[in-house]
Formats: sequence, structure tokens, C-alpha cells
Amino acid sequence: MESTRWVVMGVSGCGKSTVGQALAGALAVSYVEGDQFHPPANVAKMSAGIALDDADRHDWLQTLAGQVHGARLLNQGLVLGCSALKRKYRDQLRLADPALRFAHLNGARELIAGRLQARVGHYMPPSLLDSQLHDLEPLQEDEAGVTLDIAEAPETLVGHILASKISTR
Repeated sequence: MESTRWVVMGVSGCGKSTVGQALAGALAVSYVEGDQFHPPANVAKMSAGIALDDADRHDWLQTLAGQVHGARLLNQGLVLGCSALKRKYRDQLRLADPALRFAHLNGARELIAGRLQARVGHYMPPSLLDSQLHDLEPLQEDEAGVTLDIAEAPETLVGHILASKISTR
């Protein structure tokens, strides 16, 4: 049984849910959609086109860290879809599992903006993309994970993640 825990990260519209669900399926582990854990106040704020700040994200990240910690305690694999935009957010998640790995889905602003425009039924408006890109801190050399180009097909991205047996980038 696979016991690696992954965070599929990136800005809204980069494909976290699609790639994360496919990765979880390939690993035969649970997928946790981080967006489902936002409190109503965060959803309302984003729906109104107001970017979340560090204080807004703190308790949400603690809840997600609890999901990771629970899987770690049971020695179970897990895939979490979470923006994890800043190093300090990833550090907060890593406190729950020092072996946590990250798959950063990265791509051109134009591609992501187009995906956001085409998306229906999501509370995150395309107008917040630039604030997310501004906050985004790419994975650093000492962070376990891989950075991937979202111009590739989701199945290809999953293959790259599965092939990455690295302890650091």
C-alpha cells in the first residue's frame, strides 16, 4: 500500500483537482479537496473578489494539516489539493508530516486565465488570479517535490509525479 502523502499545489485554475484526483486514483489512496474545507467567511470573501490573507488561511491550513497528520498516523497515502502558495503555508502543512511532498502545477498566466474563464460553478472568480500569482512562492531547493508544466496533459503530469522518487527538488 502506498503511504506517500502529496500536496498538489498551485494557483486556482492550474488543475489541482483534476491532477490530484488522477494521482490519488493511480496511487489507490484518498483525495482531499482543500477547497471543501474553507469556512463560509473565506468562501464569501473570495466570491466577492477579495483575496484571502494569511490570517484567513491559517485555520484552513490547520484543518488541512489535520487531514495530512491523520493519514500519517495511519501510515496511509493521501493526495491533498491545496494552493499552498507561500513557503510558510507549505511549512505549516509539513509540520503535520515532515515527509510531505509537493507537486507544483505551474503554467502561463494566459493558459490559467482561460481555464478560469471557462470554469462554471466555482466561487473563485478569475479576477483573483493576479493576486494568487503575486503571492505564489515556487518550491525551493530544500522542499521535497516537483514542479510541472500544466501545458502537458493531466495523465502525463501524473506520470511525472509517480516517476519522481526524490527527497528534494
